[in-house]
Amino acid sequence: MNPAEILSLIALLFGLFFSLVGMIGLVRFPDVYCRIHASGKVATLGLVGLLAASGLLMPETALKAVALALFVVITSPVASHAIASAAYRQGVPVDPRHDDLAHPPR
Repeated sequence: MNPAEILSLIALLFGLFFSLVGMIGLVRFPDVYCRIHASGKVATLGLVGLLAASGLLMPETALKAVALALFVVITSPVASHAIASAAYRQGVPVDPRHDDLAHPPR
């Protein structure tokens, strides 16, 4: 195996790990806000790892993979925050164990 294949395997495992953990979070987390956080990690870290692996394995697509990764890193956290903010304004219930806005620390 050459170094590019080893690096792409590491990036692929990184992306798959975050995708798996994010999917488990979608099933296990108690409320919509925690689930949005988990899906945001999948969209950002999981996809960036998979794009890095594809860019290393297929050098002709590396520039497209980098551009797409930059776009996802910039837009995905903003989209997750906007969805969570809209859900909070609409009154979607929050798990009381995770509601920092209802009872601010003293």
